[in-house]
Amino acid sequence: MNQLSIPSAIATEEPVLPMEAKPHVIRTKNFAGDAADFILQQAHKAIGERNEFRIALSGGNTPRPVYSRLAAIAHNLPWDLARITFGDERCVPPDNQESNFRMAWETLLAPAAVPEKSILRMRGEIDPQIAAREYEEQLDLMASQRGEPIYTHDLILLGLGDDGHTASLFPGTAALEETIRRVVANFVPRLNAWRLTFTFPLINCARHILFVVGAAKNPGLIQRVLNGDRQLPAARVDPSAGEVTWMIGE
Repeated sequence: MNQLSIPSAIATEEPVLPMEAKPHVIRTKNFAGDAADFILQQAHKAIGERNEFRIALSGGNTPRPVYSRLAAIAHNLPWDLARITFGDERCVPPDNQESNFRMAWETLLAPAAVPEKSILRMRGEIDPQIAAREYEEQLDLMASQRGEPIYTHDLILLGLGDDGHTASLFPGTAALEETIRRVVANFVPRLNAWRLTFTFPLINCARHILFVVGAAKNPGLIQRVLNGDRQLPAARVDPSAGEVTWMIGE
């Protein structure tokens, strides 16, 4: 598989040193296309090495065009070898407009005809505590079947909120301090709502993490995260043995 090639006139890649994971920053005017190409490259790499591609999808609006583009170009990807999880979910039914699953279903999963057995959905429609425990147990089972101490994603997609949150790890919430649980129900006072979310112990075990950040995001906020300002939850993403890439629209 060829390495991702982005014309210099469109995108620039720059190393950022403060964080231990040494993230790569790619700034691009072809945001959806380059992000989709990156995901597809990682998919083929994982399938070539382990005959499986484990990806956690991000919610919100920013990944929409990325997912649509991925569905359009991934004709030859063996989706039956994919294991698709979700980094977080709103506590709503899967057909609700706010559902991360619904967005992914409409833009990627249905258009790409991903088989049902490849998709592990967070059940946002049931009690949050039960849903979080259920999802964690499912990931633990898949890990144990491979002899792994913790489920290791090949790629986790993450976004960046205006308050520095990522997944549903919001500033000032209990999930930020979780050191054992891999998936939790996290109450977000600012939203007066529960969310289901991966925790840092799970996120930071990934082989690769891709932040997808649109062109409208505050550059100062992005730089604070890249500089490691731990007041911002996204700055705590630091995989112990993995890599971090930022795909930033221009």
